[in-house]
Amino acid sequence: MAAAAGLVVAVLVVVAAFVVPPLLGWDVRARVDQNGAAPTHGYWEAKVGIGTIPAVLLAVLGVRYATGLAQRLTWRWLLLAAFVAGLAWMLALAYVDGSSGMTRVLGNAYEYLPTARDVTNLPGTIDDFIRRIPYAAGDNWVTHIAGHPVGALITFVVLVRLGLGGDYSAAMVVTLAAATIAPAVLVTLRRLGAEPLARRAAPYLVLTPAAVFMAVSADALFAAIAAWGLAALACAATSARTGPMIGWAGLAGLLLGWCVLLSYGLLLLGLLAVAVLLVARSWRPLPVAVVAALVPVLVLAAMGFAWWDAYPVLVERYNDGVAMDRPMAYWWWGNLGALLVSAGPLLGAGLGLWAARLGGMGRAVRARLRESPERAVLILVGAAVLTIALADASGMSKAEVERIWIPFIPWLTISLALLPRRWGRWALGGQVVFALAVQHLLYTSW
Repeated sequence: MAAAAGLVVAVLVVVAAFVVPPLLGWDVRARVDQNGAAPTHGYWEAKVGIGTIPAVLLAVLGVRYATGLAQRLTWRWLLLAAFVAGLAWMLALAYVDGSSGMTRVLGNAYEYLPTARDVTNLPGTIDDFIRRIPYAAGDNWVTHIAGHPVGALITFVVLVRLGLGGDYSAAMVVTLAAATIAPAVLVTLRRLGAEPLARRAAPYLVLTPAAVFMAVSADALFAAIAAWGLAALACAATSARTGPMIGWAGLAGLLLGWCVLLSYGLLLLGLLAVAVLLVARSWRPLPVAVVAALVPVLVLAAMGFAWWDAYPVLVERYNDGVAMDRPMAYWWWGNLGALLVSAGPLLGAGLGLWAARLGGMGRAVRARLRESPERAVLILVGAAVLTIALADASGMSKAEVERIWIPFIPWLTISLALLPRRWGRWALGGQVVFALAVQHLLYTSW
């Protein structure tokens, strides 16, 4: 009952998010050039392409076999299968738009890559970065460069220096990294004692509708780094020996610290990090992880980019732009519609069950869950829900969250592992059909 109720609410939110603006004549400024298909940053454009047949075939095979394989494969083969299937799913969806489905975003003048190609003096760029954020600066950064900490630009400068700065080669790097997100989440769940639920979540993590946005968005690269940072933290928290614990905690800190320099909103990963330690019942890695996380932040501060100085300037830039014209009266719930477009409406069913589990947690239930694999999922999903609530309430994520919130979507998606087995194939089928519809009916901009 809770799952069905959650699904109904999710569908209503998605429908309302699309229908209310045109019905009431609201210009919610989802796009600068036109209202488009709010709550997404795209517009309606029905099409088929070279990726259509492979995408449909993968969807059919996934619905038919994924759940069973996730239960039968050995763990290593499951991780490999999750990577390969996720990569194929993203590429097939992207190629519905032809080769431009891979290249049009990262090669856009407002993105990181064109600017990264022009950087010849990286230390000077870092030192001068904050000055160029405001619109008032004559040489202000383009939208995505200004809207992110300097780490995002540095990452793409590194790709350029490695010879991976072409539109297609950079897109493949992003897509390959994005394909590791599902394995990273599975590793985290297993280390936290929730392998049965990891196996049940695997098909939903791999065949996620978010794949529509992941293959073509740098946010998927950020999400991969975040996911492996949390996986490393889980490894640290469950390591019995001090040496491995310190090593894993240091790696986790470096990865999560770098995430803070990739996107301002990824500071909220701290909630998921605390959730990992809470599930593991170990705070030993915390001091090491915190010190390691500060290393990249302080190194860049010494080079001229202090995160705490840059953020207030970014807020000014944000409020000077289209964000001021985006009505919060719509976007505080329109964002949730965009989130469901990316994560899929079945997320509502998973969250409905999550809420029901928490609501029914009397003393006896809490005692039973104390050693149950469900405990990991309930706590991690709770941290992800709180993360989304804070991000939404901040007013700094009005629109475009179908890609901005990609780093948080996998940790919400694991709630689908709570679905009754009888939901099985039709639930996964609903997700892949929804993904195909989004890709074939919308020009997503990502």
